Amino acid sequence: MSTEASPDFYADIMPLNLSPTQVAFNARGDGTFNLPFQEQIDFFRQKLNLPTEHYDDILAAAHDRAFVVAGAAKADLLNDLRGSVDKAIADGKSLGAFRKEFAAIVQKHGWEGWTGSDTQAGRDWRTRVIYSTNIQTSYNAGRYTQLKDPELLKSRPNWKYIHNDTVSHPRPLHQSWSGTVLPHGDPWWDTHFTPNGYGCRCRITAVGPEAYQGHPAPDDGTYEKVDRNGEVHTLPKGVDYGFDYAPGKSNLEKIVGFQQQKQEALPWQLARANVKELVHSSIFSDFFAGKLHGEFPVAVLPAADRALLGSETATVLLSQHSLAAHLVAHPEIGLTDYLNVQEILETGEVYRQGEERLVYLMLDGVLYRAALKRTLDGQKNYFLTLFRTDEKAANKEVRNRLERIR
Repeated sequence: MSTEASPDFYADIMPLNLSPTQVAFNARGDGTFNLPFQEQIDFFRQKLNLPTEHYDDILAAAHDRAFVVAGAAKADLLNDLRGSVDKAIADGKSLGAFRKEFAAIVQKHGWEGWTGSDTQAGRDWRTRVIYSTNIQTSYNAGRYTQLKDPELLKSRPNWKYIHNDTVSHPRPLHQSWSGTVLPHGDPWWDTHFTPNGYGCRCRITAVGPEAYQGHPAPDDGTYEKVDRNGEVHTLPKGVDYGFDYAPGKSNLEKIVGFQQQKQEALPWQLARANVKELVHSSIFSDFFAGKLHGEFPVAVLPAADRALLGSETATVLLSQHSLAAHLVAHPEIGLTDYLNVQEILETGEVYRQGEERLVYLMLDGVLYRAALKRTLDGQKNYFLTLFRTDEKAANKEVRNRLERIR
């Protein structure tokens, strides 16, 4: 998660010599953790790298699947920063150690002009933001996974909000919420699951059925935040901009949609790398298994093919409807075959089929036949089909009938 919060928010962040596993131990408040805290580690490692320019390029639940550092737009830079944060979470690396690695990474990649880079105080603040926010959100996302365990819910179906009274600058609303008990499915948790802002160290714990007295969720009103694009966001009072969500509870379809939008503004090589990572992630596995709906980006058109089609966009989308039809018509095709789509588009033989459609053939141990088309308005490209064929059929149906382009 990336942030550009005021340094004042960080007066109450965890002691600098406290490791992430110690933070987890101290924050639970209802027993000891079995180390390592695997749910926390798993949450962070399933994220995808996403280049951004501003801290609010993505907000709320989009952080569940995206690792960002505002201003870090190069894939190799972002990957190195991600590796350093991963060590902090998984190995209990201190903030001081993270700062040393951060400085080395910045120097290695020649990254300049990032927020906070001008002064030592600014660098200390920025590294603390990156370090602490990723640890706190990954911890709470891991807690969300634990609290949603079906076996635990049988005995502890309610959740309790607990304020951390050790902070030196407590927030009055967070204090007022302390002790609030609600069923785990209450909508209030969708916006008030911790953390509720920069430096927030409140926590949620599971409690039994007797703890819920039927009281309604707190209603403290709302406030409005106008972002840099002029869009108005309505937020619950007491919850910082971008924190009105439950880490770990995400709408994957929305996140994939956001990835599609970001793709078009990136250079081809970076867009290609992002799509490759997305297709090889657990998100695509869920899409392939029918757990997600909508459309999924599976490739980026080479510039020549995009020009040939007259398409306004480079991203190639696969709809859940098309995928379902593919799997019925060609049950021999599996998930691993779809991981090859980008390579088929880049290295395969290319044939034109009308003004809006291209057909691809690739032989690499298996002769694949694939096809895609652009929409009439040129705004989208859809992957149509993928199946295995043989030389006889490929010659008869493609090579001897269609115009070869490449």
